[in-house]
Amino acid sequence: MAPKANAVSFSRTEGFGFESVCREIHDSWVEEKRLVQVLVGLSHAECRKVRETYMEVYGEDLVQKFDSGLRFLPCLMLDPFERDAVFAREALHGNHGVNYKALVEIFTCRKSSHVLLILQAYHAKYRSQLDLDIASIEPPHPYQKMLMALSASHKAHHADVSQHIAKCDARRLFQTGEGRPGAIDEAVVLEIFSKRSIAQLKLTFFSYKHIYGHSYTSFPIDGAVLTFQFLKNEDSGEFEDAALYGCLKGTTNDKAALVRVMVSRAEVDMDEIRCNFKKKYGVELKNVICETTPEGSCRDFLVALATKTAIC
Repeated sequence: MAPKANAVSFSRTEGFGFESVCREIHDSWVEEKRLVQVLVGLSHAECRKVRETYMEVYGEDLVQKFDSGLRFLPCLMLDPFERDAVFAREALHGNHGVNYKALVEIFTCRKSSHVLLILQAYHAKYRSQLDLDIASIEPPHPYQKMLMALSASHKAHHADVSQHIAKCDARRLFQTGEGRPGAIDEAVVLEIFSKRSIAQLKLTFFSYKHIYGHSYTSFPIDGAVLTFQFLKNEDSGEFEDAALYGCLKGTTNDKAALVRVMVSRAEVDMDEIRCNFKKKYGVELKNVICETTPEGSCRDFLVALATKTAIC
């Protein structure tokens, strides 16, 4: 008889044992639904410890073991920056060409300090530099300049966010954009994007709107508009809701966004995303997943993530 779904309460019990979780995984290997229940019920830190314990007990790396079958489950076992390094690689070498939107999302929806770790993890795993791989995309693409600037923004992650710098940068953007006739100075925009942390950029655009009464709209570089939209909406969850709905309803080509967004936000603000999703579209996220996703382990995985609550 298959175990009951609510039998997994490992991490919240005082006698929690990672070896028992590993045994559960090992004994349930052909029961995909059970594997999803076990792993999604754990926090990221617990998943990482389970991976280490499974290697010690059974001599196998769960990431590699899952990668040969249930390809969506390794996302749970990796550190967030390792996971984003994998997502970036997939965005660069997807079956349908380079996914520039996914790359902009990764660079703008993560802290600058996290971007640094992504670059390091990418190099460690693929023996290649992410920024150089972006620079060498063929044929050349207009988004490359903006992505290169964003990849360099991590260098400012130690700097404190400054209201003074934000106001100065806002004025520079105005003076080299709508505040003067002629072409917009692309070099100034790239300089600001490459030398400021994500938090600093957000404050700059906020200051621009506060000073000039409207949002910055003078984007001389392809990719800058999309970057601005991510920076503006990242805290509100608007991007996540739209991305999830687009994937589920088939209105976007970025099919990988479904797993990428849900795994990345599962332990951060999934409660808020669920609430905003229902408010915006009038339906529960889990119901849309069930209606639009074929029955199977992937749907079980997505529903489990969509109903996951924060683990204390």
